[in-house]
Amino acid sequence: MSRIHAAKVFRIAALIALLFGQGAAAQVSLDGLLGGTANTAKTDPPASAADPAPTPAEKAAEVVALNDAQAALAAAVPDLTDWESRAAAAEALVLSGTASALALSRTRNTLFTWRDTFQSIGTLNAGRISTVQAQIDALGTPAEGAKEPAGIAGRRSELESELANLKAPALLAKEAYARANGLIAEVDSQIRAREGARLIRRGPSPLNPTNWPDAIAAGRESLGGVLAGATARLRSGVATGRLIASLPLGLVYLVSALVLLVWSRRWVSFLQIRVEASHARGRAIWSFLVSLGQIALPMLGLTGMILGFRQIGILAQDGDTFSSAIYTAGMVIIIARWLNGQLFPKDAGGGPLSYPQDVVLQIRRTGVALGVGLAAIVVVDALVRGVTASDATINAAILPLQIVIAIVLYRMGRLLRQSPRQTSGSASATGRVRRIVGGVYMLIAIIAPILSALGFAAASAALFVPAVMTLSIIGVFIVLRKLVYDIYAPSTNTEDAGPLMPVVIGFALFVVAMPVLALVWGARAADLLEIWARFRAGFQIGETTISPTDFLIFVMIFASGYLATRFLQGTLKATVLPRTKLDLGGQNAVVAGVGYIGIILAALIAITTAGINLSSLAIVAGALSVGIGFGLQTIVQNFVSGIILLIERPIGEGDMIEVNGQVGFVRDISVRSTRIETFDRTDVIIPNADLVSGQVTNWTRGNLVGRLILPVGVAYGSDVDEVRKILLDVGESHPMVLADPGPQALFMAFGASSLDFELRVILRDVNWKIVATNEMNTEISRRFAASGIEIPFAQTDIWLRNPETLRTPPKPARKRKEKSPAGPQTAKEASALMGSSDLHDDTDADPDGEST
Repeated sequence: MSRIHAAKVFRIAALIALLFGQGAAAQVSLDGLLGGTANTAKTDPPASAADPAPTPAEKAAEVVALNDAQAALAAAVPDLTDWESRAAAAEALVLSGTASALALSRTRNTLFTWRDTFQSIGTLNAGRISTVQAQIDALGTPAEGAKEPAGIAGRRSELESELANLKAPALLAKEAYARANGLIAEVDSQIRAREGARLIRRGPSPLNPTNWPDAIAAGRESLGGVLAGATARLRSGVATGRLIASLPLGLVYLVSALVLLVWSRRWVSFLQIRVEASHARGRAIWSFLVSLGQIALPMLGLTGMILGFRQIGILAQDGDTFSSAIYTAGMVIIIARWLNGQLFPKDAGGGPLSYPQDVVLQIRRTGVALGVGLAAIVVVDALVRGVTASDATINAAILPLQIVIAIVLYRMGRLLRQSPRQTSGSASATGRVRRIVGGVYMLIAIIAPILSALGFAAASAALFVPAVMTLSIIGVFIVLRKLVYDIYAPSTNTEDAGPLMPVVIGFALFVVAMPVLALVWGARAADLLEIWARFRAGFQIGETTISPTDFLIFVMIFASGYLATRFLQGTLKATVLPRTKLDLGGQNAVVAGVGYIGIILAALIAITTAGINLSSLAIVAGALSVGIGFGLQTIVQNFVSGIILLIERPIGEGDMIEVNGQVGFVRDISVRSTRIETFDRTDVIIPNADLVSGQVTNWTRGNLVGRLILPVGVAYGSDVDEVRKILLDVGESHPMVLADPGPQALFMAFGASSLDFELRVILRDVNWKIVATNEMNTEISRRFAASGIEIPFAQTDIWLRNPETLRTPPKPARKRKEKSPAGPQTAKEASALMGSSDLHDDTDADPDGEST
């Protein structure tokens, strides 16, 4: 190893030692760098003739570089000693395997914070590193075997040394990030292992009769404690006179709560009907907001009830477990009623799920019953846990309620499996999904109580409660999705513009619901934060890490470039190019070229700015090019042909062309194909390769002037001079015919049935060819009729070689009922009497126009 590279490695080792406080090693490294102690002889390799000892100037430069690197590290990573101690404590905690869940959770939070710190400084000195690397690249690579000039070699050495110092903080931060990330993964693994062990751990079965007396006793004790506390507080209030003073306010609370709990739903329903019946703008939003009053007002009444009981003294003034349980249970019932009312309304519409009305009412009652059952479990669980009962006692107390709720859940699943009301006449995939969901819930309703009865209470709770909460979350998602579609329904006037935004918003709601469902099914908030951190860290492409920030930068820059390109194209097409002498085809070619160049430049600038290094994809790009060359050669051929068309411009937009038997106007030239509009108003897509390599007739390229030839035939014996005079008059009198060169009337041939003439004219605009043909043919026919000139039609003469055979008398042996006239009466009889040699077909026409 050369002295320069050895010094670089040694300096980095010294920085690492200083960073993590390795005292002796750091001292040795520093001494080795400074070259002033006896430890240098033990650490550094002996100098040879090829590696002379560093000069004092070089030593001074190394000391300056080391001081700069130390300052950068101290500024970028403060309190590194605290990180080292916490990392060591975390490693010891993980290795012990006996830490509590709380200790593991706190350790993970600490590691998560440090990992974010190291991730944020992972790009430290990135700008300066890029500059120094560019300087090194500018010096070039010395030729193999050639001696590099001393000045360039010295400069290269200085830049490489500076680059190593600049990279040291980021490298250390990446190493610390990897350490923290690994420790977090180990902590998460232990937490998940413990959670899994808790779920599969079997406890005492609630079916054991010995646990029933304890459960009953716990319930009595808890209720007795609640009643005893209420009685004591009432007696104390009576004795002190506080009850009389607080009774009026307490009664106001209770009466208000009673009114809100009983009548608020009716008020809100009446107001919601009035809103929905109106035709006001945004009535869908107002109807939904009004419906939320069915949650807000009853919740306000529930709060008033709790405050009234506390004011009187029935409940404790401070928040106790029982009061919290009552409030939670009431909230569950209120939300269940509102959600089932939104999903399964009483009207004949069937709600957003489109079930039949009889099924809607059953599902609605079942859903409310499910909410009441969950509320009961909350209250019973609070009562039993209030007396610090054992797990067996708690399970025995809750199992009967769980069985009842399981029956309700089974009924809910069976109702969901029923086919919804069909609106299109055919079964939809939604119906199959509902049947699957209903079957899953029927299965959960069977499995959960069995697990609880066998002693797997944790597994049963982890399956049963999240399943019921998932139904609620899905219901909320359906209600919000229906609201979005109702908002956009009035503005949906076209089939292709309306549905896009509701679908996008629905997808966003689905994405938001996913983390909530994950939390419901046992995921920790730390797990979701970990997923978000991994997402922020980005993904690897070759040697480049693409983070969400880089991706957003790429999208923003590319979108800005794309919009700027489109704006420039519009300005050129509407303002600049029309003032030039370019024709329409040239203008379109310039606009298209600017578009392609602008998009390519926008992509390159976005990739460069985002820091995406595509050099590692060179091999993949090469293989892809080979695949394109063989598998997509037709597309590439059309692409290149499109570029040729835009550059050479043999055709342009608006030109009338004829290709492959199709005649029409060019409407659009893209890089793969060209679209022409035929006279039938149909679009024909022609590959660009056919336009470049095939024969194309362009009727309007350069100018619109074109020749029109009208063939005309007159009968033999017509006045030729009169015919030519009429044709010339018709041509000269038409407004689309040019006077110079003027029209020509030519006697072309003696035809089989006519004298053939041609009227040749030059039209100002060849696009009017069909109209001019119609008008001049009409005028020629009128003028010929007025002048007595006949336009003949094709004729055929039939010559009979032996006409006497047609008068041969019939044979006497043949009897006829009626006397036939002499000779055959029909063509069929004549052909039966003649042989093949008796007929002769002559297609020559008689000059007089008559047949013989």
